[in-house]
Amino acid sequence: MNAGLLVLRLVAGLLVAGHGVQKVSYRLGGHGLAGGTEEFRHDGFRGGRLTAIVAGASQIGAGLFLTAGLLTPLAAMVVMGVMTVAVTVKWPKGLWVQNDGYEYPMVLVVVSAALALTGPGRWSLDHALGVTSWPLWVVLPAIVVGPAGGLLTRLVLHREPTASERMPHAPAAD
Repeated sequence: MNAGLLVLRLVAGLLVAGHGVQKVSYRLGGHGLAGGTEEFRHDGFRGGRLTAIVAGASQIGAGLFLTAGLLTPLAAMVVMGVMTVAVTVKWPKGLWVQNDGYEYPMVLVVVSAALALTGPGRWSLDHALGVTSWPLWVVLPAIVVGPAGGLLTRLVLHREPTASERMPHAPAAD
């Protein structure tokens, strides 16, 4: 069981952290902070650069904490929050990822909730620090607050896209 939890934490946590790196840099195929900012604007968010920085930093931090199994319910809560925001962005496109749907962020929300409920396992920093299991009074609020915070973030930061953001970009004139 511990080996399975380690693999799950490593894969999910590093993918979330990598996704955050892409939002704020040119690493891992990212388009830099300007690209991350434009992505959020295109997706209907206000806040621009600050939104991209906060989202990227949240994904990097929570992903690394989840990977390490450190403060697992808190890390899972943050991952669930940012991935719930992603679900809201992709919702109109349907479930399946081949249509740019919300399948992938939904999986990350569920994996994070499962890790919060099961705990990170023996091969984790939580265990090394003597936290062998988190009480339900910590875990259950984290599982609720994460997605609720993501929905609230979407509600607060949503804006109507401008006409140029709604229209596909026309090819440059010769």
